[in-house]
Amino acid sequence: MTQQRKAVALISGGLDSLLAAKVMLEQGIHVEGINFYTGFCVEGHTHAIRKTDKTRPKRNNALWSAEQLGIKLHIIDVIDEYKDVLINPKHGYGANMNPCLDCKIFMVSKARQWMDDNGFDFIITGEVLGQRPMSQAKNLLPVVVRESGADDRLLRPLCAKNLASTLPEKEGWVNRDALLAFHGRNRKPQMALAKHYGFVDYASPAGGCCFLTDKSYSAKLVDLWGARNKKEYELDDIMLLKVGRHIRPDSHYKLIISREEGENKFLSGYKKQFSTIEIESHKGPLTLIDGETSDSDLELASRIAARFSQGREAERVTVKIKKQNGDEKILTILPMPASEIKQEWYV
Repeated sequence: MTQQRKAVALISGGLDSLLAAKVMLEQGIHVEGINFYTGFCVEGHTHAIRKTDKTRPKRNNALWSAEQLGIKLHIIDVIDEYKDVLINPKHGYGANMNPCLDCKIFMVSKARQWMDDNGFDFIITGEVLGQRPMSQAKNLLPVVVRESGADDRLLRPLCAKNLASTLPEKEGWVNRDALLAFHGRNRKPQMALAKHYGFVDYASPAGGCCFLTDKSYSAKLVDLWGARNKKEYELDDIMLLKVGRHIRPDSHYKLIISREEGENKFLSGYKKQFSTIEIESHKGPLTLIDGETSDSDLELASRIAARFSQGREAERVTVKIKKQNGDEKILTILPMPASEIKQEWYV
């Protein structure tokens, strides 16, 4: 009886990894998925928080992919291990703060370890030759193979025919003729294959799943490191960078001002960790204060926060300031006109 071979698939929640796993399942390979949680994934955070995102499906796309495929998914927390990848990327950053090549090497390396520990035969990814310039260029795909230690046990089913044969192909575990030769940034072949397999309502084919590729988010992260004078972060830091308006009126403090009801509720969970400003006289945002502030700083911060409340046109707005040590203060202030909020304050 022929031994059924086992592959571990990197499942990001995107269309490519979904299709790569399906191609292997069609060849009778036993596939299990693995998803590494770094804290920077787009899904399941802001979409779930914001009331204004009601029309968007609030789901974890990696779990959804595994459900569509009918496979087991292993979600592994790598938040602490990933810090060195982000802070000290050997191969540098992409357009923003995304260490794409180092990230892929890290993920494949972790998958290789998991494969060895769990008796699996090879690794599959949804990579496509030439699709992403920072990690999937022709000269970079071999770098991932070499530096991850995966060697010829890394199979990329969607573009395998454009690459040298891997061990699963040489040994006849998979049929190379049934693999694909996708290349470039055109997603139409993937969309056609998804239709062939009956997959609908999948994640945007061209979308990324990482906040580090986002220009605005990356700017907030750089600002955080600059204010602290060192590269470091905790999970709460990277979660808060995803939410609210971030305004830095001075170098020693920053305001995180909620933009709607869902964010208000989310930021309420951080009241004990930060000094806060709440609008008492009108409906308005909760504001967290990150940093040390003087009385004049608090007055300025209150005027800024009031600008984003329903009292923005009022002559006076009452706010409650609660410091992290528990002290409270009530101020009646004039909301700051929009013209006085300097553009360079926005992070």
